Amino acid sequence: MQPVDFTTLTAACSELRAQWLPARLEQVYQRDRFTVSLALRTMKGRGWIDLSWHPVAARICVGDPPPRIPDTFTFSEQLRHQLSGLALVSIAPVSSWERVIDLQFAKRPGEPALWHLYAEIMGKYSNVILTAQDNLVVTCAHQVSAKQSTVRPIQTGQPYEMPPSLTDAVPSLSESQNRWQSRISLVPGQLKGNLLKNYRGMSKALVLAMIRSASLDPEQSTDSLNPDDWQQLFQSWLYWLQCLENSKFHPSFTPEGYTVIDWPTPENQNVRAMPPYSAPSNSSFLTSVKSVTESVAELPSSVQEILNSYYTGQINQEVFAQLRHQLTQKLNNVLAKLRLKANTFKERLQQSADADTHKSQADLLMANLQHWEPGMKSISLPDFETEKPVVISLNPEKNAVQNAQALYKKHQKLKRARIAVEPLLAAVQEEIDYLEQVEVALSVLETYRNTQDLQTLAEIREELIQQKYLDVPDYRSTDKNAAIEFHRYQSPSGFELLIGRNNRQNDQLTFRTANDYDLWFHTLEIPGSHALLRLEPGTVAEETDLQFAADMTAYYSRARHSEQVPVVYTEPKYVYKPKGAKPGMVVYKQERIVWGRPQQAPA
Repeated sequence: MQPVDFTTLTAACSELRAQWLPARLEQVYQRDRFTVSLALRTMKGRGWIDLSWHPVAARICVGDPPPRIPDTFTFSEQLRHQLSGLALVSIAPVSSWERVIDLQFAKRPGEPALWHLYAEIMGKYSNVILTAQDNLVVTCAHQVSAKQSTVRPIQTGQPYEMPPSLTDAVPSLSESQNRWQSRISLVPGQLKGNLLKNYRGMSKALVLAMIRSASLDPEQSTDSLNPDDWQQLFQSWLYWLQCLENSKFHPSFTPEGYTVIDWPTPENQNVRAMPPYSAPSNSSFLTSVKSVTESVAELPSSVQEILNSYYTGQINQEVFAQLRHQLTQKLNNVLAKLRLKANTFKERLQQSADADTHKSQADLLMANLQHWEPGMKSISLPDFETEKPVVISLNPEKNAVQNAQALYKKHQKLKRARIAVEPLLAAVQEEIDYLEQVEVALSVLETYRNTQDLQTLAEIREELIQQKYLDVPDYRSTDKNAAIEFHRYQSPSGFELLIGRNNRQNDQLTFRTANDYDLWFHTLEIPGSHALLRLEPGTVAEETDLQFAADMTAYYSRARHSEQVPVVYTEPKYVYKPKGAKPGMVVYKQERIVWGRPQQAPA
């Protein structure tokens, strides 16, 4: 993941100063253990600024509104108590070429700052620290004890100290090319490495973009560069410094991540003007932003949109992968145990099937007591109906009546076992059916594509917690107001087809969205999503529409890799949820069958 470097931080703060100063702090909300959001209101509008101390995604940028769930973090509560109602009057770096930003709060614009909120955007050492006018630390996102760091402990009540000063050379427009070149090439090595370690403000992404702008190879040695190469690279270096000095930034996505500078090519390095850029209005900050996987040919966005989109997408991908793995592992473990239990019950039922045999043998023995002799280990007697010989095992220490009584007792025991085991097996099978339904919803979510996928996964997790399959002590409910769209498709005749993403959506689709004119689809005795073909009054679905719906329903089922899958459809009024049934589990009647072809589904 591309970290926020000095150039990106400078570009972000330049935009924030232009758009959000001065502003009134209305609310503080902590999204997670690494991100706190400040709700600011200016004369032009209202928005949220995210301060993140994430070890690989630390940043400061305008973000999306937070979810409507309770904030239970202590850090945000302390910020809220001290800063609510104050004015944000400054967003300034504490020192040149340092990635530490000082957000200053005062009673009113123009008055001295009462509080300083320092955002240290420094990779795994990132932090957010609140100090008063006396420079004492009041609270911080992450306290650092003297045992953790002897260089710079961070504790409440202690004076705030700046991070250790950098020792690398300071980039300057006044530095000559010869001095710059000699510093980089003093110790021969890879070009990208020498640039990275000799000057402040460098990052891997910046160095690679700068070198590629000069049409050079980042891996090549500094000894292999000719004078023209050095000249082209120096022009890119000066261009970068001019962008920083003039606060002229041109943000855009790249195949590797993003950039805030529109790098020139060697052909137009000497004649190209600074890239024009004007920040968009506040309202555009809060609109949904592009996915990080979109083409770099898209029109440039603001720095805020680029940062919010990129880091939100990257973090969501990580969270999605971790959460899906966690849920998949849990489901596999629970299902393995349930299937083992079901097999045990089935074996006991199989043994119970011999109960009637024991009773018939006892009856046969009681009817032929005269044929028994002391010490017999078995006896062969003709069957009552077929007259075929039946061999009955006997206990030689018991007489014929006692052996018959033992057979009657075994018959009664197996009969009672059958009565006890059958409902247990039914309950276990019901659990297996339900969890296989959840398993299908997870199997469809193979990779992260958008925030809807992560929200769908979060709802599945919440459902498993509510059903007592997951135990999460610090569980926080998801935002019920964050609506997730159904999968939406259009049939050949133009009818809308809705498909549920998880059990929660399946119930909503079947029992709240469906009306009397729609058609409800589901795979026959195969776990899968509920589907709803929306029909208007007086309209009739054609065969092509039914086939399309069946294909899509089969695709979103456990049999999605099969050639043909039986799919039932009926009217929603014939679909019922049994009392006490788990989410997504229904029964239906008056169904018809159409064979779905998941391989031909256009999903």
